[in-house]
Formats: sequence, C-alpha cells, structure tokens
Amino acid sequence: MTAGGVRRTVGALFAAVLLAATGACTGQDGSSSSRDSPSSGRRAGRVLAVKIDNVAPARPHTGVEKADVVYVEQVEAGLSRILAVYGSDAPPVVGPVRSARETDLELLRQFDRPTLAFSGAQGRLLPVIERAPLDAVPPSKAPGAYFRGPGRPAPHNLYLRPEKIPFEPPGVSAVQALGLEVGPAPSGGEPEESRTVRYPSASVTFTWSAGRARWLVSLDGSPARTSEGGRLGAGTVVVQDVTVRSSDFRDRSGNVSPFTETVGTGRAVVLRDGRAHDVRWSRPSADADTVYTASDGRRVELAGGPLWILYAPRGGTGSAPAR
Repeated sequence: MTAGGVRRTVGALFAAVLLAATGACTGQDGSSSSRDSPSSGRRAGRVLAVKIDNVAPARPHTGVEKADVVYVEQVEAGLSRILAVYGSDAPPVVGPVRSARETDLELLRQFDRPTLAFSGAQGRLLPVIERAPLDAVPPSKAPGAYFRGPGRPAPHNLYLRPEKIPFEPPGVSAVQALGLEVGPAPSGGEPEESRTVRYPSASVTFTWSAGRARWLVSLDGSPARTSEGGRLGAGTVVVQDVTVRSSDFRDRSGNVSPFTETVGTGRAVVLRDGRAHDVRWSRPSADADTVYTASDGRRVELAGGPLWILYAPRGGTGSAPAR
C-alpha cells in the first residue's frame, strides 16, 4: 500500500472511532444519551436545594411555591423543616433559610452534585458537608447572596437571592432529575379528601381541591400561604414511611438531631387527583433513585405540578386520612 493509501486508511479508521464515540453520547437526532436523559432517572441536570425554616414565626414562606420538589423532614424537638429543590426555575428570593442536617446529605445524593444553600450547621457536621458530593453555599461562601428581611426576628429572617450564587437553573425539572415522570394515575386507589402527616410537634395537612386540581397545604393546622397571599399547593403528594433514628449530632440546645433513613424499602401513600394509592418505595443505595411501585408492579407516575415528599416516621405519629 502506498503512503497516501495508509494515510487514507488511518483517517477512515479515526473517523469511524469518532463517529462511534459520538453515537455513544448522542442519539441519531443529536439528543443526549439515555444515561443523561430525564427518562433514565439519572443526571438530568444539577439542582438547587434550599433548607427552609418551618415554624410559625417563619411563615409565610417565600419562593417555596416555585420549587419542583418539596421535602419535609423531622428535626429536633419533633419539629419539621423543608428542603425546597429547584431545577426548571429559581425565584428571585427564597426563605427563610435555616441550617442543614445530616439527613440532607443522604437525601441529596439522588441528584448530580446539587447546590445546597443553608444558613449554617452544627460545628462537627460542617466538615461532613464539605466532603459530601454537593456544592455547599452557606452565607460564609456567598455573603452577598443572603440578607436579613425586616419584620421578623432572627433566626427566622434570613433570605437567599439565588441569582447571586454560582448556580444556573438547568431548565430541567428536579422531578425529572429524580427519574420520575408525569403520566396517568395508578389504577385503583381510594377517594381521599384530606390527609394529615404528624410529627411529634408539627403537622402537615393536604386537602384536595378539585377546582384547582391541587392538594392545598396546611401547616400546623393553618392554611399555608405564599408571601404574596396565595395558597401553597401540590400536584402530587408522597407520604413515605421511613426509619427516623438518633444521629451523632446535636443542636445548640443539646437536643439530639434525628436522622431520617432514605435508603431502604418500605410503604408509601401517593395522593393525586383526589385519591390515595398504597405503593412501595425502594432505594437500594445512596446514589440510586427512589422508585415508587404500584401494586401491579409498574412505576408510579405523577400529576403535573409541584411534588411534595414527606418522610413519616415508622412506628411514630405517621399519617392518616383526616375526614
């Protein structure tokens, strides 16, 4: 073979290898591979998670209504806090912002290196947060992004301006990033007008509004409103039974911080379209998605709108219909 022929052969081989590598990353239409697509449930885009205060002096909340996913978890003294997760959009202001917990680190492993905004953390927990696979952005790292709002006492008056932190909304819903999709409701289920999830010192109630096609939220028995006066609502609610145990950390008052185990299996109730569906949840490892499965073995799909996920302690106060 001549030198020119060798060069042509090598060039053709290189082009074939390049084409194969490109095809492994994109489909025939140039779309991203299943590894990065929302339908695969993994790595559809980074998200912003903000830890939100959830006691009476912190309400009404600001920006929570814009979250794709809202988690509710138990903290010290039997109270609850919110972790609001944004992917498709981020509001101008979110808050009040409060401190992070160990539970947040395992929970957020479901996302691809999320940004976590929080007011601070217990001193021994801060190094653990720094080692976690996320981008931690407390006020010490982005002082210009946080401000104290008027009319409320500290610590219930710290707010975040997401545009001032190193986060760019990926335009992909955090629901999709979890591997969940909007689709038809599971078959069966029972009519449900209202359900309350109770913690030792807090409660969250969801009341179905057919006119708004939303589960309207009440916190500690009072309607939950936005800072602009509207009602907080959810398209789908998941009440997930979990183990809540003591962690190795304490708050400033010496109370032991509870740790919510979000890896494992168990039962859950999915509320959508005015019905309650008994399902199973499974998350085999910290970096795996949580899968919700109906009685027929199919993955549960969601209604459009915000998704609220509440971690209800097993063997504790739990949840029950409120008729």
